[in-house]
Amino acid sequence: MITIEKPVSIRETYPLERIGSPDHLLFFDIETTGFSGDNSRTYLIGGIWKSPDGWRLIQWFADREDSEPEVLDAFFTFLSKFRILVHFNGDGFDIPFLMKRCRHLGLNYDFSGIESVDIYKKARPYRRLLSMENMKQKSVEQFLGICRDDRFNGGQLIEVYHQYLRTHSRTLYDLLILHNEDDLKGMPEILPILNYADYFTCPLCFQNQEILTRTDITGHTAQFLALSAGSDVCIPVPVESSMLPVSCHIDGRQTTFEIALYNGILRHFFENYKDYYYLIYEDMAVHKSVGEYVAREARKKATAKTCYIRQSGCFLPQWEPLWEPVMKKEWNDKISYAPLANVSFSDAAVFNRYVRQLFAWLGLNGFHPL
Repeated sequence: MITIEKPVSIRETYPLERIGSPDHLLFFDIETTGFSGDNSRTYLIGGIWKSPDGWRLIQWFADREDSEPEVLDAFFTFLSKFRILVHFNGDGFDIPFLMKRCRHLGLNYDFSGIESVDIYKKARPYRRLLSMENMKQKSVEQFLGICRDDRFNGGQLIEVYHQYLRTHSRTLYDLLILHNEDDLKGMPEILPILNYADYFTCPLCFQNQEILTRTDITGHTAQFLALSAGSDVCIPVPVESSMLPVSCHIDGRQTTFEIALYNGILRHFFENYKDYYYLIYEDMAVHKSVGEYVAREARKKATAKTCYIRQSGCFLPQWEPLWEPVMKKEWNDKISYAPLANVSFSDAAVFNRYVRQLFAWLGLNGFHPL
Protein backbone atom coordinates (compact mmCIF):
# COMPACT_ATOMS: atom_id res chain seq x y z
CA MET A 1 0.00 0.00 0.00
CA ILE A 2 1.15 3.51 -0.82
CA THR A 3 0.11 6.39 1.44
CA ILE A 4 0.15 9.98 0.21
CA GLU A 5 -0.40 12.95 2.51
CA LYS A 6 0.12 16.57 1.60
CA PRO A 7 -1.27 20.11 1.99
CA VAL A 8 -3.68 21.31 -0.68
CA SER A 9 -5.13 24.66 -1.65
CA ILE A 10 -8.93 24.86 -1.45
CA ARG A 11 -11.15 27.84 -2.24
CA GLU A 12 -13.60 28.16 0.63
CA THR A 13 -16.86 29.32 -0.95
CA TYR A 14 -19.37 27.85 1.50
CA PRO A 15 -19.68 28.17 5.31
CA LEU A 16 -18.60 24.77 6.62
CA GLU A 17 -20.41 25.55 9.86
CA ARG A 18 -23.72 24.91 8.06
CA ILE A 19 -22.65 21.26 7.81
CA GLY A 20 -20.97 20.92 11.18
CA SER A 21 -17.92 21.94 13.14
CA PRO A 22 -15.11 22.21 10.53
CA ASP A 23 -12.71 20.13 12.62
CA HIS A 24 -15.25 17.27 12.62
CA LEU A 25 -15.54 17.05 8.81
CA LEU A 26 -13.82 14.54 6.55
CA PHE A 27 -14.52 14.58 2.82
CA PHE A 28 -13.87 11.23 1.19
CA ASP A 29 -14.03 9.38 -2.12
CA ILE A 30 -13.17 5.84 -3.24
CA GLU A 31 -12.01 4.19 -6.47
CA THR A 32 -12.95 0.59 -7.23
CA THR A 33 -12.39 -2.13 -9.82
CA GLY A 34 -16.14 -2.39 -10.49
CA PHE A 35 -19.57 -1.39 -9.34
CA SER A 36 -20.42 -4.34 -7.09
CA GLY A 37 -18.83 -4.79 -3.70
CA ASP A 38 -19.49 -8.52 -3.99
CA ASN A 39 -16.96 -9.14 -6.74
CA SER A 40 -14.92 -5.92 -7.07
CA ARG A 41 -12.19 -4.39 -4.94
CA THR A 42 -11.35 -0.99 -3.47
CA TYR A 43 -8.01 0.14 -4.82
CA LEU A 44 -7.93 3.76 -3.62
CA ILE A 45 -9.51 5.76 -0.81
CA GLY A 46 -8.87 9.45 -0.38
CA GLY A 47 -9.79 12.00 2.23
CA ILE A 48 -9.51 15.74 2.61
CA TRP A 49 -9.97 17.77 5.77
CA LYS A 50 -9.29 21.18 7.24
CA SER A 51 -6.56 21.07 9.84
CA PRO A 52 -5.49 23.99 12.06
CA ASP A 53 -2.71 24.61 9.53
CA GLY A 54 -4.96 24.49 6.46
CA TRP A 55 -6.47 21.90 4.11
CA ARG A 56 -4.75 18.52 3.83
CA LEU A 57 -5.25 15.51 1.58
CA ILE A 58 -4.53 11.86 2.28
CA GLN A 59 -4.77 8.86 -0.05
CA TRP A 60 -4.30 5.14 0.45
CA PHE A 61 -3.48 3.29 -2.79
CA ALA A 62 -3.47 -0.49 -3.28
CA ASP A 63 -0.30 -0.97 -5.30
CA ARG A 64 -0.75 -4.75 -5.18
CA GLU A 65 -3.78 -6.99 -5.69
CA ASP A 66 -3.68 -8.07 -2.02
CA SER A 67 -3.40 -4.52 -0.59
CA GLU A 68 -7.12 -3.84 -0.18
CA PRO A 69 -7.29 -4.92 3.52
CA GLU A 70 -4.44 -2.51 4.32
CA VAL A 71 -6.25 0.32 2.53
CA LEU A 72 -9.49 -0.33 4.43
CA ASP A 73 -7.72 -0.65 7.76
CA ALA A 74 -5.86 2.62 7.24
CA PHE A 75 -9.00 4.46 6.18
CA PHE A 76 -11.22 3.36 9.05
CA THR A 77 -8.46 4.02 11.58
CA PHE A 78 -8.14 7.54 10.21
CA LEU A 79 -11.93 8.01 10.09
CA SER A 80 -12.16 7.48 13.85
CA LYS A 81 -10.75 11.01 14.30
CA PHE A 82 -13.84 12.58 12.73
CA ARG A 83 -17.58 12.74 13.34
CA ILE A 84 -19.03 13.83 9.99
CA LEU A 85 -18.29 12.18 6.65
CA VAL A 86 -18.98 14.34 3.59
CA HIS A 87 -19.16 12.78 0.14
CA PHE A 88 -20.80 12.84 -3.28
CA ASN A 89 -23.26 9.95 -3.69
CA GLY A 90 -21.51 8.09 -0.90
CA ASP A 91 -24.84 6.99 0.58
CA GLY A 92 -25.69 5.34 -2.72
CA PHE A 93 -22.32 3.83 -3.62
CA ASP A 94 -19.17 4.42 -1.55
CA ILE A 95 -20.46 3.52 1.91
CA PRO A 96 -22.44 0.38 0.90
CA PHE A 97 -19.49 -0.73 -1.24
CA LEU A 98 -17.03 -0.43 1.65
CA MET A 99 -19.40 -2.26 3.96
CA LYS A 100 -19.59 -5.18 1.54
CA ARG A 101 -15.82 -5.28 1.19
CA CYS A 102 -15.35 -5.28 4.97
CA ARG A 103 -17.79 -8.16 5.36
CA HIS A 104 -16.14 -10.05 2.50
CA LEU A 105 -12.69 -9.63 4.04
CA GLY A 106 -13.83 -10.26 7.61
CA LEU A 107 -12.92 -6.75 8.78
CA ASN A 108 -14.89 -5.47 11.77
CA TYR A 109 -15.45 -1.90 10.56
CA ASP A 110 -18.59 0.14 10.00
CA PHE A 111 -19.79 3.74 9.92
CA SER A 112 -21.61 3.73 13.25
CA GLY A 113 -21.21 6.96 15.16
CA ILE A 114 -20.43 8.84 11.94
CA GLU A 115 -22.90 11.34 10.49
CA SER A 116 -23.20 11.09 6.72
CA VAL A 117 -23.65 14.20 4.55
CA ASP A 118 -24.29 13.40 0.88
CA ILE A 119 -23.82 16.43 -1.38
CA TYR A 120 -25.43 14.53 -4.26
CA LYS A 121 -28.61 13.75 -2.32
CA LYS A 122 -28.95 17.35 -1.18
CA ALA A 123 -28.40 18.71 -4.70
CA ARG A 124 -30.39 16.10 -6.66
CA PRO A 125 -33.83 17.75 -6.16
CA TYR A 126 -32.47 20.80 -7.98
CA ARG A 127 -31.30 19.06 -11.14
CA ARG A 128 -34.02 20.59 -13.29
CA LEU A 129 -33.67 23.86 -11.44
CA LEU A 130 -30.09 23.98 -12.69
CA SER A 131 -30.94 22.54 -16.15
CA MET A 132 -28.17 19.98 -15.73
CA GLU A 133 -28.04 16.95 -18.02
CA ASN A 134 -26.91 14.80 -15.09
CA MET A 135 -25.86 15.21 -11.50
CA LYS A 136 -22.33 13.80 -11.71
CA GLN A 137 -19.70 15.64 -9.72
CA LYS A 138 -17.97 16.88 -12.87
CA SER A 139 -21.27 18.31 -14.12
CA VAL A 140 -21.77 20.19 -10.86
CA GLU A 141 -18.22 21.50 -11.10
CA GLN A 142 -18.81 22.72 -14.66
CA PHE A 143 -22.05 24.41 -13.61
CA LEU A 144 -20.19 26.29 -10.88
CA GLY A 145 -17.29 27.18 -13.19
CA ILE A 146 -14.75 24.88 -11.52
CA CYS A 147 -12.01 23.49 -13.77
CA ARG A 148 -10.10 20.26 -13.12
CA ASP A 149 -7.01 18.68 -14.70
CA ASP A 150 -8.40 15.12 -14.75
CA ARG A 151 -10.34 14.14 -17.88
CA PHE A 152 -11.32 10.57 -16.96
CA ASN A 153 -14.18 9.01 -15.02
CA GLY A 154 -13.98 6.17 -12.53
CA GLY A 155 -15.23 3.57 -14.99
CA GLN A 156 -12.57 4.46 -17.56
CA LEU A 157 -9.83 4.11 -14.94
CA ILE A 158 -10.65 0.50 -14.00
CA GLU A 159 -8.63 -0.84 -16.94
CA VAL A 160 -5.92 1.74 -16.20
CA TYR A 161 -5.59 0.25 -12.71
CA HIS A 162 -5.37 -3.29 -14.05
CA GLN A 163 -2.62 -2.14 -16.44
CA TYR A 164 -0.84 -0.49 -13.52
CA LEU A 165 -0.81 -3.76 -11.57
CA ARG A 166 0.87 -5.44 -14.54
CA THR A 167 3.39 -2.68 -15.29
CA HIS A 168 3.63 -0.42 -12.21
CA SER A 169 3.89 2.45 -14.68
CA ARG A 170 4.42 5.83 -13.04
CA THR A 171 2.30 7.48 -15.74
CA LEU A 172 -0.67 5.20 -15.00
CA TYR A 173 -0.18 5.68 -11.26
CA ASP A 174 -0.29 9.45 -11.71
CA LEU A 175 -3.56 9.21 -13.69
CA LEU A 176 -5.21 7.17 -10.94
CA ILE A 177 -4.03 9.43 -8.14
CA LEU A 178 -4.93 12.62 -10.01
CA HIS A 179 -8.53 11.53 -10.65
CA ASN A 180 -9.15 10.80 -6.99
CA GLU A 181 -7.33 13.95 -5.89
CA ASP A 182 -9.45 16.14 -8.21
CA ASP A 183 -12.64 14.51 -6.91
CA LEU A 184 -11.52 15.24 -3.36
CA LYS A 185 -10.44 18.84 -3.98
CA GLY A 186 -13.62 19.44 -5.96
CA MET A 187 -15.89 18.37 -3.12
CA PRO A 188 -15.39 21.38 -0.81
CA GLU A 189 -15.45 23.64 -3.85
CA ILE A 190 -18.86 22.39 -5.07
CA LEU A 191 -20.48 23.03 -1.70
CA PRO A 192 -22.06 26.26 -3.03
CA ILE A 193 -24.51 23.96 -4.83
CA LEU A 194 -26.04 23.47 -1.36
CA ASN A 195 -26.98 27.14 -1.33
CA TYR A 196 -30.04 26.25 -3.40
CA ALA A 197 -31.32 23.90 -0.71
CA ASP A 198 -30.41 26.46 1.95
CA TYR A 199 -32.14 29.25 0.05
CA PHE A 200 -35.50 27.53 -0.04
CA THR A 201 -35.43 26.65 3.65
CA CYS A 202 -34.13 29.94 5.07
CA PRO A 203 -36.54 32.84 5.71
CA LEU A 204 -36.72 35.78 3.34
CA CYS A 205 -36.92 39.39 4.44
CA PHE A 206 -39.68 41.45 2.85
CA GLN A 207 -38.37 44.56 1.10
CA ASN A 208 -40.97 46.08 -1.17
CA GLN A 209 -44.29 45.62 -2.99
CA GLU A 210 -45.61 47.32 -6.09
CA ILE A 211 -48.63 47.02 -8.39
CA LEU A 212 -47.64 46.60 -12.05
CA THR A 213 -49.94 46.95 -15.05
CA ARG A 214 -49.07 45.31 -18.36
CA THR A 215 -50.79 45.06 -21.74
CA ASP A 216 -50.22 41.96 -23.90
CA ILE A 217 -50.13 41.80 -27.70
CA THR A 218 -53.92 41.31 -27.84
CA GLY A 219 -54.50 44.54 -25.95
CA HIS A 220 -55.55 42.77 -22.75
CA THR A 221 -54.47 44.62 -19.60
CA ALA A 222 -53.48 42.70 -16.46
CA GLN A 223 -52.27 43.70 -13.03
CA PHE A 224 -49.50 42.05 -11.03
CA LEU A 225 -48.26 42.35 -7.49
CA ALA A 226 -44.45 42.58 -7.51
CA LEU A 227 -42.80 41.46 -4.28
CA SER A 228 -39.09 41.83 -3.59
CA ALA A 229 -37.27 40.09 -0.75
CA GLY A 230 -33.73 39.46 0.45
CA SER A 231 -31.98 36.44 1.93
CA ASP A 232 -28.90 35.73 4.03
CA VAL A 233 -28.09 32.97 1.50
CA CYS A 234 -26.50 33.79 -1.85
CA ILE A 235 -27.11 31.41 -4.76
CA PRO A 236 -24.18 31.03 -7.17
CA VAL A 237 -26.14 31.10 -10.48
CA PRO A 238 -29.37 33.10 -11.08
CA VAL A 239 -32.57 31.11 -11.68
CA GLU A 240 -36.10 31.94 -12.70
CA SER A 241 -39.42 30.13 -12.96
CA SER A 242 -42.91 30.86 -14.14
CA MET A 243 -46.19 29.03 -13.79
CA LEU A 244 -49.41 31.01 -13.86
CA PRO A 245 -50.25 32.98 -11.84
CA VAL A 246 -46.69 33.32 -10.43
CA SER A 247 -43.25 34.10 -11.80
CA CYS A 248 -40.06 34.27 -9.78
CA HIS A 249 -36.54 35.54 -10.38
CA ILE A 250 -33.67 34.85 -7.96
CA ASP A 251 -30.27 36.46 -8.36
CA GLY A 252 -27.70 36.25 -5.58
CA ARG A 253 -29.52 37.18 -2.38
CA GLN A 254 -32.41 38.90 -4.13
CA THR A 255 -35.81 37.39 -5.00
CA THR A 256 -38.53 39.04 -7.05
CA PHE A 257 -42.01 37.59 -7.43
CA GLU A 258 -44.71 38.73 -9.81
CA ILE A 259 -48.17 37.41 -8.94
CA ALA A 260 -51.07 37.94 -11.32
CA LEU A 261 -54.00 39.64 -9.59
CA TYR A 262 -57.60 38.73 -10.30
CA ASN A 263 -60.05 41.53 -10.97
CA GLY A 264 -63.70 40.51 -11.01
CA ILE A 265 -66.23 38.58 -8.96
CA LEU A 266 -65.30 35.69 -6.67
CA ARG A 267 -67.20 33.52 -4.21
CA HIS A 268 -66.77 32.98 -0.49
CA PHE A 269 -67.99 29.47 0.39
CA PHE A 270 -69.47 28.64 3.79
CA GLU A 271 -68.48 25.30 5.28
CA ASN A 272 -71.72 24.52 7.17
CA TYR A 273 -73.84 24.49 4.00
CA LYS A 274 -76.62 22.48 5.66
CA ASP A 275 -77.51 25.60 7.63
CA TYR A 276 -78.07 27.65 4.46
CA TYR A 277 -80.50 28.15 1.64
CA TYR A 278 -79.40 29.00 -1.88
CA LEU A 279 -81.38 31.89 -3.32
CA ILE A 280 -81.91 31.06 -6.97
CA TYR A 281 -82.50 34.54 -8.36
CA GLU A 282 -79.93 36.34 -6.21
CA ASP A 283 -77.23 33.67 -6.82
CA MET A 284 -76.17 33.63 -3.19
CA ALA A 285 -76.65 31.69 0.03
CA VAL A 286 -78.28 32.96 3.21
CA HIS A 287 -78.61 31.40 6.62
CA LYS A 288 -81.81 29.43 7.12
CA SER A 289 -82.90 31.83 9.84
CA VAL A 290 -83.12 34.49 7.12
CA GLY A 291 -84.06 32.23 4.20
CA GLU A 292 -87.24 31.09 5.93
CA TYR A 293 -88.75 34.43 4.92
CA VAL A 294 -87.99 33.89 1.22
CA ALA A 295 -90.61 32.30 -1.02
CA ARG A 296 -90.12 28.54 -1.38
CA GLU A 297 -89.92 28.69 -5.18
CA ALA A 298 -87.05 31.19 -4.92
CA ARG A 299 -84.89 29.12 -2.61
CA LYS A 300 -83.53 25.61 -2.23
CA LYS A 301 -81.27 23.78 0.17
CA ALA A 302 -77.70 24.85 -0.33
CA THR A 303 -75.00 22.36 -1.28
CA ALA A 304 -71.27 22.67 -0.77
CA LYS A 305 -70.99 24.09 -4.29
CA THR A 306 -73.83 26.64 -3.94
CA CYS A 307 -73.27 27.84 -0.39
CA TYR A 308 -71.54 31.13 -1.13
CA ILE A 309 -71.75 34.85 -1.31
CA ARG A 310 -70.12 36.89 -4.08
CA GLN A 311 -67.75 39.81 -3.87
CA SER A 312 -66.18 41.96 -6.58
CA GLY A 313 -62.77 43.58 -6.40
CA CYS A 314 -59.06 42.96 -6.86
CA PHE A 315 -57.77 39.71 -5.32
CA LEU A 316 -54.41 38.09 -4.55
CA PRO A 317 -54.07 34.30 -5.03
CA GLN A 318 -53.25 32.18 -1.99
CA TRP A 319 -53.01 28.40 -1.65
CA GLU A 320 -53.60 28.17 2.09
CA PRO A 321 -55.73 30.71 3.92
CA LEU A 322 -53.56 33.52 5.26
CA TRP A 323 -55.97 36.41 4.81
CA GLU A 324 -59.75 36.54 5.13
CA PRO A 325 -62.20 36.24 3.59
CA VAL A 326 -61.09 33.25 1.49
CA MET A 327 -62.48 33.64 -2.01
CA LYS A 328 -62.63 31.17 -4.90
CA LYS A 329 -63.84 30.94 -8.46
CA GLU A 330 -65.31 27.47 -7.87
CA TRP A 331 -65.82 25.41 -4.73
CA ASN A 332 -63.10 22.81 -5.47
CA ASP A 333 -60.43 25.13 -6.91
CA LYS A 334 -56.91 24.62 -5.60
CA ILE A 335 -56.18 28.32 -5.71
CA SER A 336 -58.07 30.64 -3.41
CA TYR A 337 -57.87 34.42 -3.18
CA ALA A 338 -57.90 37.20 -0.64
CA PRO A 339 -59.05 40.78 -1.23
CA LEU A 340 -55.87 42.71 -1.97
CA ALA A 341 -57.00 45.45 0.42
CA ASN A 342 -56.85 42.92 3.28
CA VAL A 343 -53.33 41.67 2.47
CA SER A 344 -50.41 42.79 4.61
CA PHE A 345 -46.79 41.59 4.68
CA SER A 346 -45.84 43.45 7.85
CA ASP A 347 -45.72 40.16 9.79
CA ALA A 348 -42.50 38.36 8.81
CA ALA A 349 -43.93 34.95 9.66
CA VAL A 350 -47.00 35.53 7.46
CA PHE A 351 -44.84 36.82 4.62
CA ASN A 352 -42.62 33.73 4.74
CA ARG A 353 -45.62 31.42 4.86
CA TYR A 354 -46.83 33.08 1.68
CA VAL A 355 -43.36 32.79 0.10
CA ARG A 356 -43.39 29.04 0.85
CA GLN A 357 -46.75 28.81 -0.90
CA LEU A 358 -45.31 30.50 -3.97
CA PHE A 359 -42.25 28.25 -4.04
CA ALA A 360 -44.41 25.16 -3.57
CA TRP A 361 -46.73 26.21 -6.42
CA LEU A 362 -43.81 26.80 -8.76
CA GLY A 363 -42.13 23.57 -7.76
CA LEU A 364 -38.36 23.65 -7.37
CA ASN A 365 -38.01 21.36 -10.38
CA GLY A 366 -39.57 24.06 -12.52
CA PHE A 367 -36.66 26.49 -12.21
CA HIS A 368 -34.16 27.14 -14.98
CA PRO A 369 -30.82 28.94 -14.85
CA LEU A 370 -30.47 32.13 -16.85
